[in-house]
Amino acid sequence: MTATPASTKKFTFEEYLNYDDGTDTRYELVNGELVPMSLGSGQHGAIMHFLEQTFNGEIARLVRDWIALKALVGVRSPRAGKWDTSRIPDVVVIPLSQWRELRNREAVIELNEPPPLLVVEVVSESTKTADYRAKRVEYNVLEIPEYWVVDPLTHKVTVFTLVEELYEGVEFVGGDRLRSETFPELELTVDQVLAAGD
Repeated sequence: MTATPASTKKFTFEEYLNYDDGTDTRYELVNGELVPMSLGSGQHGAIMHFLEQTFNGEIARLVRDWIALKALVGVRSPRAGKWDTSRIPDVVVIPLSQWRELRNREAVIELNEPPPLLVVEVVSESTKTADYRAKRVEYNVLEIPEYWVVDPLTHKVTVFTLVEELYEGVEFVGGDRLRSETFPELELTVDQVLAAGD
């Protein structure tokens, strides 16, 4: 396969924000390189949709001034000591006021802005290393309080919670009820998440 200029050129963050290759392809910026985001399986999309709806239902029930959004908000993050990485989590929970501020500019949370309250990545074969390793480190450095890795490949959900500036992870499987500090009353099991769209 022939490399395209987009895959070999290093981009600044500003170039990334203004990049348009004339297609509908969405990209993350990783260490200055554009990484196309695959569409993912139907199950991947169904899980994203299910969690977005579930979180928004819980937000409404708790009367919180938050919103859950699927793949709409970027998070600028550090990598290898540089600030030229921007991730687009599968689901993000942020304050409504922050979402309103993003409406009139690129929907990327900058380094000097408060981090999301919770981010979720749904694992696929092509993203499992990044989801478990690179993103875990980046989201930890950004002090995102809670990070979920939903893994249909191994039938588990790992919830990372920020404790004294480090992520502590707890794995949940099968009928386990997911424990979340962001949504402490959430009644949700791993099986329910992985069955989304069935």
